[in-house]
Amino acid sequence: MNLLATASGGAMGWGVILIYVAVIGAFMYFAAIRPQKKEQKRVNAMLANMEVGDVVVTTSGFYGVLIDITEDDVIVEFGSNRNCRIPMKKAAIAEVEKNNE
Repeated sequence: MNLLATASGGAMGWGVILIYVAVIGAFMYFAAIRPQKKEQKRVNAMLANMEVGDVVVTTSGFYGVLIDITEDDVIVEFGSNRNCRIPMKKAAIAEVEKNNE
């Protein structure tokens, strides 16, 4: 009889552990993974809606105007000097301010 009580107590212990693992996994999903996916969707939408003439801020903090857009790259003009045009990856753009002309 003592053996039967030990076996059922062990099974109940594993059930509790599995519930804890499921709760911790759900917490990690809602605390870390879901917000990261939401932010990635926002960034992708921002990069997809860029147009020539928009003012952008790069990840290094430089302000510039978009001159040309290709599939993966952009050409940004920095400052009032028309000769300062630098090609860069779209991933280097942190913010986009729409041109309101």
